[in-house]
Amino acid sequence: MMSIPRHAPIAPTALRRLASGAGIDAHRHDDHQIAYAARGVLAVTTDRGHWIAPATRAIWVPAGTVHEHRAYGPTDLHLVGLTDNPIGLDTPAVLAVGPLLRELIIAYTADPSDASDARGRLRSVLLDQLERSPQQPIRLPVATDSRLAAVCDLLYADPADGRGLAQLGRQVGASDRTLSRLFRQEFAMTFPQWRTQLRLHHALIQLAEGEPVTTVAYRCGWSSPSAFIDVFRRTFGQTPGKQF
Repeated sequence: MMSIPRHAPIAPTALRRLASGAGIDAHRHDDHQIAYAARGVLAVTTDRGHWIAPATRAIWVPAGTVHEHRAYGPTDLHLVGLTDNPIGLDTPAVLAVGPLLRELIIAYTADPSDASDARGRLRSVLLDQLERSPQQPIRLPVATDSRLAAVCDLLYADPADGRGLAQLGRQVGASDRTLSRLFRQEFAMTFPQWRTQLRLHHALIQLAEGEPVTTVAYRCGWSSPSAFIDVFRRTFGQTPGKQF
C-alpha cells in the first residue's frame, strides 16, 4: 500500500545514490521521467503494478503517475525528467538500455545545471535513442479479481511454490479454467509467463543483495542453476554473473 502521494510538479534530472532497501516514497510529477539504475536494481511501484530493472533496463514513468522507487543493492539512480514523450506511452514500461543509451543517460545526469549547447545536443541524441528503445516485459500487474489476487499473493510470498493452477484454484475457490482466463484477461499473459516474470522479479532483488546464483535459482523455483541462467540470459541478454 502506497503512502499519500506527494506532488512534485517538475520531474528532476539527477543522480541519486541509494543504499540497499532505500527508496523514494509515493509521489507524482507533471513531467515524464526515465529512472535508470546504472548500478544495483531499481523497482518502481504504481497502482497498476510493479516494474523492476537491472542495469540493462530503464523504467519509463509517464506524467501524472503516482509511483514509488525502491533500491536493491547499492544503487546509482539516474533520473531524467522530460516534457517530451519520445516513446508515446501513457503507462509505465521497462525499456532496453544498450551501451550507447546507458552512456547518454549517465552523461546527461552528471551535471543537471549545465545549460550548454553541447548538453542540449546530448539531450537530442538521448531522446532519439529512447524512441528506438524496445519495451521489455518485466512487470507484475496488480490483479482486480479477488481470486486472481489471492493466487498472486500466494506465489509472491513463495515463488518456489510449484503448484499448478488446479491446486492453487482449490485453495482460493476457483477452477483452473477460470484462473487461466483471468491471467489472460487481466494481465495479457498466460500463467506460466506470469510465473516466470514473478520469479525473475524475485531473482533480481536477491542477486542485487548479494545472494549466490545457485541459492537464488532454487529459492525462486528453478529446477537447476543452469535452467535459471538460461532464462535470465534470454530475458536480460547477460548471465546473472555478468549482470551483477
